[in-house]
Amino acid sequence: MATLHALNIPDELYKQLQELAKAENSSVNAQIIKILQNALRTKTQPTDDERRKNVLRLLEESRLRRESRRTDVEWPDSTELIREDRDR
Repeated sequence: MATLHALNIPDELYKQLQELAKAENSSVNAQIIKILQNALRTKTQPTDDERRKNVLRLLEESRLRRESRRTDVEWPDSTELIREDRDR
């Protein structure tokens, strides 16, 4: 595991970190790691616009697949198939 030394942390910020660590029953180091992980996770999650684009892309792909299906095939009625299975 890499070691990161932060220099010149303002006293007030360090005091807040200590209070948070004490309230959550952990160390200051553990709190800093937790805060950094949450910050990075938030930054790497897609934005609302990106999520909307993904949904639109998926809908378009679905539409294209549906349109590319063969139409000259006679598909059996699923109700009849189920009845046949039950009658066996």
